[in-house]
Amino acid sequence: MSRRAVVVGAGLAGMLAAAVLARAGVEVVVVDRDELPDGPRPRRGLPQGRHAHLLMAGGLSAMEETVPGARLRAALLAAGAHEVSLSSGMLALTPEGWLRRWRREGPTMLTCTRALLDWTVRAAVLGHTRVEVRRAAVVALAGSPERVRGVRVSGPDGEAVLDADLVVDASGRGTRIVPWLDGLGLSGVRTRTVDSGLVNASRLYRVPAGAERFPLTVVHADPYVSRPGRSAMVMPVEGGRWLVSCGGTRGGEPPADPDGFLRYTLDLPDPIVGRLVSGAEPLTDVRLSRSTSNVRHYVDKARKWPEGLVVLGDALGTFNPAYGQGMSVAAFGARVLARELERAGGPDAPGLARRVLRGAARPVDAAWSVAVGQDVLYPGVRGGRPGVADRAVTAYTRRMTRAATGSFAAASALWDVTSMRTPPTRVFHPAAVLAALTGPPLPLLTGPPLTPAEREVLTGLDRTGV
Repeated sequence: MSRRAVVVGAGLAGMLAAAVLARAGVEVVVVDRDELPDGPRPRRGLPQGRHAHLLMAGGLSAMEETVPGARLRAALLAAGAHEVSLSSGMLALTPEGWLRRWRREGPTMLTCTRALLDWTVRAAVLGHTRVEVRRAAVVALAGSPERVRGVRVSGPDGEAVLDADLVVDASGRGTRIVPWLDGLGLSGVRTRTVDSGLVNASRLYRVPAGAERFPLTVVHADPYVSRPGRSAMVMPVEGGRWLVSCGGTRGGEPPADPDGFLRYTLDLPDPIVGRLVSGAEPLTDVRLSRSTSNVRHYVDKARKWPEGLVVLGDALGTFNPAYGQGMSVAAFGARVLARELERAGGPDAPGLARRVLRGAARPVDAAWSVAVGQDVLYPGVRGGRPGVADRAVTAYTRRMTRAATGSFAAASALWDVTSMRTPPTRVFHPAAVLAALTGPPLPLLTGPPLTPAEREVLTGLDRTGV
């Protein structure tokens, strides 16, 4: 009898895990409670699906390794995604000032709607591997505290057990992994939640004629001023559109009404986002989401763990989406699964599940430290307070960011970390430390680093009189 794996969740993490397992010669069944759209459209089970998502270079590289032959980057670009250079293709106002745009190559990121990204990955996996997708809800794990042997699913015909040699929980932010484990008699898994109260508000606009090449523009939140964090971004997506996303932590939430949404963008430390969109045609209403907390299920630290069960993606750890890490971390987890499957020789190998968990937890913990280290600084945060170590890292991060406003070496270190090509320890390499200590050799910019043509576009769009 052939070996079978059941993947719970048909989102990004689930489909990447399914691709890995299918390439290993395993029969793969993906189970999802949602009816999946037959095109690049939002789906119910993705609460952040209508808001801004950035696919970093490190994450894209891991995805392409996971689904070789699919040429995901080329497929996304052909479908209308945009490739943005972190060194020259964006306008970014940090809490320490505007970042310069350098005429040197740097890492890139892809921008598109989350619906397009999920659809492209799902189509690539289903087109290049033998993976079956079934619509059903998983209600429990089947097996014992020693080994999981499948899942109990609920569908139109009632409940049934779907047998498997390996179960992968990739069910996302809404995972039921803790009660599922309790049902097997495995309790005591620690969960931590750090919630800044972030609310996201997003709206799609038609890109105005002449503004097609305007840079991605972002005004970052400032966690250092003892006030709610407030931010906004204009990013190009497929279909000649701008996706405009605002974010505000507890006490500084953006509103859902169109006039209030525009006022919110204009009240930021620089009104550039509001000035841009004031002259653009809105295509949708403002959409809100409050599903933004950092949640870590420490299943990798469990004293006892059953064979045959792996947890990946948001089911292992979710992060405030403002930091653009979740999709890349999901891809890193799938890459760990691929590596361990190759070493073990199959999904039922002893110790495989524990090794995958521990390997997948490393990028989760790195992303967690970045997200939580900033979120605990906002007023009203729930679940954490900055400690001595947090304050030391914060002081160094501020110094590094300040240096990056006028130092290519410091900016390069931040780009490498942001792009997720390197771990956060990159900012402690000798050249980066020297750049942080010496500070920016160039003076702070007094405004966004616009070209004359871009300044003309901004002036032509501005209807605010600011």
